[in-house]
Amino acid sequence: MQTVYLDNAATTQIDKEVILSMHESMVSNFGNPSSTHAFGRKAKAVVETARKSIASLLNIQSSNIVFTSGGTEADNMAISCAVRDLGVKRIISSRIEHHAVLNCVEFLNSENKIDLQFVNLDEDGSVDLNHLESLLAEDSSKTLVSLMHINNEIGNMLDLKEVGELCHKHGALFHSDTVQSVGHYEMNLADLPVDFIAVSAHKFHGPKGVGFLYAKSRNFLKPLIHGGSQERELRAGTESVHNIIGLQKAMELAYHNLTEDSDYIKGLKNYFIDSLKNEIPGVRFNGLSGDLDRSTYTIVNVSIPLSNSESDMMLFQLDLKGIACSKGSACQSGAQLGSFVLNEVYGEKLDYPGIRFSFSKFTTKEELDYVISTLKSLAVSKAS
Repeated sequence: MQTVYLDNAATTQIDKEVILSMHESMVSNFGNPSSTHAFGRKAKAVVETARKSIASLLNIQSSNIVFTSGGTEADNMAISCAVRDLGVKRIISSRIEHHAVLNCVEFLNSENKIDLQFVNLDEDGSVDLNHLESLLAEDSSKTLVSLMHINNEIGNMLDLKEVGELCHKHGALFHSDTVQSVGHYEMNLADLPVDFIAVSAHKFHGPKGVGFLYAKSRNFLKPLIHGGSQERELRAGTESVHNIIGLQKAMELAYHNLTEDSDYIKGLKNYFIDSLKNEIPGVRFNGLSGDLDRSTYTIVNVSIPLSNSESDMMLFQLDLKGIACSKGSACQSGAQLGSFVLNEVYGEKLDYPGIRFSFSKFTTKEELDYVISTLKSLAVSKAS
């Protein structure tokens, strides 16, 4: 049976060059970076070299990077530290953020009595910037705005520059979950009015369990994890040297090959969209995912006109056919309630559940042909 992996928004296949670099690091850099002997100094040196390499790709200072266990920790660190250390009394977010953000802001609202407001969404799931400005203008309390750059389920893209300028105009801090965009888009953080971003290596062919927080200013920030003085006393715990090396290598490969890889994947997405339109009458593209100009090139979220029960079974049927895709965020895969993002955007208008297909540089046109053929056969058999 043919197998096709189209769940790259959940995680990506590790690049072979990344694996080799990690293996070499585990063999030759096994010292504790906090140790003062030669083995420790060598490990510390490669960690700092990785930090500098990553910083250069984003045009920032290496001191602005704090290595974490991934995007979730980075999101939590940015939001919680902004409240605890920077005097934030109000948070503005959206109801379709990743749960690393939603659960964190809701916890702070419940436990710390932080004022929490949600910005309105347009009918396609885009952030209503007029409403955002209205919220910012109505209250002078110290505010943090937390809005993701690319929605991980429907692929909608946020204009970071426009939103950041709006936030700073009203004296608000701006945090963005960029887990779906770093490694896929050029990002000159020196020119972007963003105060915090969160990054995860496994979204661009790096290892799981490592990422980083970019903090434009580390002044006054204190650690969430207490212990040693690692990461300039902002994150205690022995650094995962081989994972950090894997993160470095994955980012270097991503940006060295960015134009070639993105053009290739854009072609795949266009082909997939056109083929679905031609082969499956009534197919709907959710959010802006069917518009390559206004959504990320890595995600397509579609609904096929069948009953809800049949659509739910279709995901199971695709798995039986060797096709890996999803309803949405992998972090919510245990809940059988469908996509909370689509429910929020479409409400009662959501007549058919969505299926998310997400692509990578390893995806092939032949694999997409197999998926389209399978979707068509399942739609026909279910409808007949």
